[in-house]
Amino acid sequence: MSTLWKLRYAQRTLGVKSSPIRELLKVTQKPGIISFGGGLPAPDVFPVKRFEEACHKVLTEDGAQALQYGATEGYEPLREMIANNIARYGILAKAENVLITSGSQQALDLIGKLLINRGDRVLVEAPTYLGALQAFSVYGAQYVSVPVDDDGLLTDQLDPSLRAGPKFMYVLPNFQNPAGVTLSEGRRHQLILLADKYGVPIIEDDPYGQLRYEGEHLAPLVVLDRENLRRDNGFTLGNVIYLSTFSKTLAPGIRLAWIVAPEDVISKLVQLKQAADLHTSTFSQYVAYEVARDGFLDQHVKLIRQVYRERRDAMLHALEEYFPHEVTWTHPKGGLFLWVTLPAGSDSQTLLPAALAENVAFVAGDSFYANNGHEGSRHMRLNFSYSQPEQIREGIRRLSVAVKMQLRGSHHPSEVGR
Repeated sequence: MSTLWKLRYAQRTLGVKSSPIRELLKVTQKPGIISFGGGLPAPDVFPVKRFEEACHKVLTEDGAQALQYGATEGYEPLREMIANNIARYGILAKAENVLITSGSQQALDLIGKLLINRGDRVLVEAPTYLGALQAFSVYGAQYVSVPVDDDGLLTDQLDPSLRAGPKFMYVLPNFQNPAGVTLSEGRRHQLILLADKYGVPIIEDDPYGQLRYEGEHLAPLVVLDRENLRRDNGFTLGNVIYLSTFSKTLAPGIRLAWIVAPEDVISKLVQLKQAADLHTSTFSQYVAYEVARDGFLDQHVKLIRQVYRERRDAMLHALEEYFPHEVTWTHPKGGLFLWVTLPAGSDSQTLLPAALAENVAFVAGDSFYANNGHEGSRHMRLNFSYSQPEQIREGIRRLSVAVKMQLRGSHHPSEVGR
């Protein structure tokens, strides 16, 4: 029976692969594993009591509406709240510019469905977010990759790639997943001007923008697009579509994110979303609105920053203490991740089983490169938000054992100083 069905799968499914991160999560469920693999927020900062109170209020006061079908665009008070919140960062939008989605992954899927014909080129960072590659590849995207360094996308290398005629650029300017780097202010301006010069729109994915632990806030690309190019006061003529989410500030389990775009783009996305799921969970939207309102979200984000800053610092200090000097890593100013680079000749895929044997997990770097090359073989992504500082220290110690074994060509942990 399975062979019968396999013969009927659509061609678009042929290149679809499971996320190595999701597969790794299965392995890391066993007791004793310290996982730096998933991009998991810390469950100990979830505002459980606030959610409990919000659920009671919604069911008591608005139960009939909250449990009913809703508008595809989303719950209007929530959309208005989002528009008001992002205005503080200079993003001028109305509720009509906001579409609520079932997590950022649906937002990426809808973008792919809207913009990508099979064979279209999409310009991405190298490395870039694995979930975006999964979403876009379903629609037959081909990729043009441009490297990043500690200041983000190398905009001085963009001209040849933009001349290749990509349909759009997909960029994570703040504390990028997986590398943890941030696009510098100068490069943001350069990126906007190049996008305008070549007529290539930008998808700005910003799930981590509020999670800054040091340094000054940098203007979003969508703001610079308006300011640099003297566009009108809203999104009518904008060249940037902006994405963000509640997954990193409230909780990922509510599966709520949003797209901010010109109204005609939102209208077309609404039609595509209707075909996918009619609308995002009405109940989740009502509850999220109640949780976030009256300034609670702002105060809660301050707590998250404090907790995650401590965990980032714990990981950086442990890396300095335990890792060999030949290994380097990024120093993220926010977000959830840092990016480790091993010496030439190392392979993070072969390192992973050795790490798991030491009861510690990470994600190998090659998963984050679009064209299945070997650029990522020397890299690994480490998440610092999920684990307590003492777990982070112990996990890095365990990982250092596996790293030293590989660098020395050893198969015996006893040969390696701990």
